[in-house]
Amino acid sequence: MAVLLDEKTKLIVQGITGHQGQFHTEKMLEYGTKVVAGVTPGKGGENVQGVPVFDSCFDAVDATGANASILFVPAPYAKDAAIEAVEAGVELLVMITERIPFHDCLDIMPYARAKGCRVIGPNCPGLISAGKAKAGIMPNHIFKEGDVGVISRSGTLTYEIVNAITQAGFGQSTCIGIGGDPVIGTSMPEALELLSKDRQTKRIVVVGEIGGTAEEETARRAKRIRKPVFAYIAGRTAPPGKRMGHAGAIISRGMGTADSKIQAFEAAGARVAAYPVEIATLLRSD
Repeated sequence: MAVLLDEKTKLIVQGITGHQGQFHTEKMLEYGTKVVAGVTPGKGGENVQGVPVFDSCFDAVDATGANASILFVPAPYAKDAAIEAVEAGVELLVMITERIPFHDCLDIMPYARAKGCRVIGPNCPGLISAGKAKAGIMPNHIFKEGDVGVISRSGTLTYEIVNAITQAGFGQSTCIGIGGDPVIGTSMPEALELLSKDRQTKRIVVVGEIGGTAEEETARRAKRIRKPVFAYIAGRTAPPGKRMGHAGAIISRGMGTADSKIQAFEAAGARVAAYPVEIATLLRSD
């Protein structure tokens, strides 16, 4: 099994003719993803890596039966692109784009939810069901099919931890990069719930960081699931009031500190790593 994405998923790439769109389309195809169409207004009829390009998501869905889309559209146009994908009927929308205006995300997320579309991101590395399909920008070679589910707010930490897990001889079921912005589509607790119900996933790794209360909420939910949970929280030495990396990675009014998140996971019975590579050590000792 897999969460949200598998070898049957038919994927659209919005912004396929741009540099990032072209590059990552090639990598997704190499991984085995069924990329059935690209969308760039005004460039319908072209093709990228053998993938036909359409002028709109409506045309792409009508022609190919696509049920998912990944968005590489620049931030000023991302809202319109996201709404178009939702209106075209895709069930999964992965928003890679960063620096999308806050208020645009406030419009996108409830609209997508009302239409039954699951959003991953924005400002995220996407998601991958190891050995099946990828809708994102993760490096192909570090993933190996297995039973460890991964949820992360940070792309680069995801890669480091997944690589350590693979080198230790374990594999991944589905890895979900939820994104680090204050307003995202699928929250960390929601991602935990998805993996907790997946039969392939036997253990869950949560990669968090300072800012917000998502990790504390996830820890409370972790108490109610039977699968073992492992966690790493970045930002132990971050100074209050200073943004660290993501827009959501900021401590404000004493809320969202690394210590509070670590304590929450430990109270929930999760094993917490001090360093990213220690996740693999904890998995070995489980």
